[in-house]
Amino acid sequence: MIHSGCKHDAMPPSHGPHLRTATHDDGPQLLRLWTLLFDEDDATRDEPWRRHARTWFAEFVGDPHVVRFPVIEVDGQIVSTGIGALELGVPNPYCPRGRTVRLANVITHPEHRRKGYATLVVGDVTDWARSIDADRIDLSASPEGQSIYKRAGFVATTAPRLKLVL
Repeated sequence: MIHSGCKHDAMPPSHGPHLRTATHDDGPQLLRLWTLLFDEDDATRDEPWRRHARTWFAEFVGDPHVVRFPVIEVDGQIVSTGIGALELGVPNPYCPRGRTVRLANVITHPEHRRKGYATLVVGDVTDWARSIDADRIDLSASPEGQSIYKRAGFVATTAPRLKLVL
């Protein structure tokens, strides 16, 4: 288990919901859960994004200074997760230390939704972001997920977002 100083790591395992930090062995379960983010039915297809996701996960799962991977486990199965990734930028008035955490891939298996698991995951990433002296947490939320983030204190921004797909 990776310890980053977040209070949730100390929770003992049980047959009910258990919040813990992901390990290298969790990669296949997480990949199956992440497919739900993209409404894909066949988690066994070997598309390029899945190969890259496996490699990325294997590289970063063990580095609690850069990435946080909380998972909720029920009866040995991961049913909810999210990712906090540190992004370094130039310090500025809106980000004095230049340290932003990007919260992404918050997902709960449909059979386990409405039990507060995503709220626990978001809280864990928030605790971690504070522990590494991040200035803020940024995320993009689906309409269904916005209430979770608003309850956690997130506010909508008006800054337009642009992207370039390479």
